[in-house]
Amino acid sequence: MAYLTEKYKKEVIPAMMKQFSYHNVMEVPRLEKVVVNCGFGRLVSGKTKDEQKKIQEAIARDLTQICGQHAVVTKARTSISTFKIREGQVIGAKVTLRRKRMVDFLERVITVALPRSRDFQGIPSTGVDQFGNLTFGIKEHISFPEISPEKINFIFSLEMTVVSTAKNKEEGAAFFKLLGFPIKVEA
Repeated sequence: MAYLTEKYKKEVIPAMMKQFSYHNVMEVPRLEKVVVNCGFGRLVSGKTKDEQKKIQEAIARDLTQICGQHAVVTKARTSISTFKIREGQVIGAKVTLRRKRMVDFLERVITVALPRSRDFQGIPSTGVDQFGNLTFGIKEHISFPEISPEKINFIFSLEMTVVSTAKNKEEGAAFFKLLGFPIKVEA
C-alpha cells in the first residue's frame, strides 16, 4: 500500500473528523484527481513550424515520462489576437491522473520534486481555492528524477491542480497540510 494512502487512513481521517466534527467517515475530504498541464507559449513563439513541432513533441514526451501516462495535446478553442493565437492551434499539453497513478505521482511531488525545486519556500496558502482544490506550479521540470538534465534542450514549468472533495477553503487547506503538502502559513 502506498505511503500517502496509509497516511490518509491512519492520520488524516481521525484528525479531520476531530477538527471539523464530522459524523461519518465518508464526510472526510479525499483526493479525486490531479491535472498536470504545461503551456508551450514562449517556447514556440517566433519559431518555424518544424521547430514548433519538435518542441511540442519533446514537452509532451517529458510530461508523459514524468506522469507515467500519455500526455494529451491541447488546442486553442478561440482565436486571441493579442497573444497571436489562432483557433485550433496547439498551445499546451496536459495529463489527468486518477487512483493509483495519482497517489504515486503525488508522493513523488511531495517527497522529491518540491524539495528539489530551486528557491522553493513552500506552497502559498492562496493556492487553495474556495472549493478546496490546490493549484501550484513547479518552475523547472528537471526537479523530477525521471528527467535526465543532460538529455534535455530546454526547461519548462508545470502547473498542477489537485482536486479534492473538500467543501471550502478551510477544509481544503487543513486536508492538504495533513497529507503532507508543504503549505506555508502566511501572517
